[in-house]
Amino acid sequence: MLPVNEIFETIQGEACKSGTPTVFLRLQACPVGCPWCDSKHTWVADPAHQVSIAEITAKVEDANTWAMMSPEEMLLAVEGFRARHVVITGGEPAAYDLQPLTTLLIKSGYSVQVETSGTHAIQVHPCTWVTISPKIGMPGGLVVLDEALRRGNEIKHCVGKPADIEKLLALNIPREFMPMIWLQPLSQSRKATKLCIQEATARDWRVSIQTHKFLGVR
Repeated sequence: MLPVNEIFETIQGEACKSGTPTVFLRLQACPVGCPWCDSKHTWVADPAHQVSIAEITAKVEDANTWAMMSPEEMLLAVEGFRARHVVITGGEPAAYDLQPLTTLLIKSGYSVQVETSGTHAIQVHPCTWVTISPKIGMPGGLVVLDEALRRGNEIKHCVGKPADIEKLLALNIPREFMPMIWLQPLSQSRKATKLCIQEATARDWRVSIQTHKFLGVR
């Protein structure tokens, strides 16, 4: 059983899977504490805000409500949409053992992606696409794990200032990752965007521009 904040269909707007019709499965609870987080309502799984599965599957706006769901119940909810790609996000999804859920989804014909801060060991089916968005020096005091970096398929790093590039370079990133690093401008800032373009060009990295925001979808 996992605490689920919401399940909805949209277009994946970031990094390698950008443009892919996607069902987002957002889990509740996150100990990382990023100051700029746009889903702070997922940080705490307060028992006072636990609701029914029906309320979660009907949810259309951000709220700190959540429901406990089994992998089978989540699959049933996902099957209510047409998209065949599922992104498990949060919160911090890697705080949980995702092997049963990812295995069930993949065996049911879905491609599966997990978005994680890299601060927890990643427990997923081997065919899961893992996006590491490394959260370095956050208030939660957690560190980015080398084993998480080794398991990831891509790195997507939020950038607001030059120091963010230096923090990324200080990580023990496996050499095979080097062509798959995405820089994502923080809050779509013009200054941050310019910095991302400059650094991606210089280092043969890539720029993630949050396509969904330009499309006007969640």
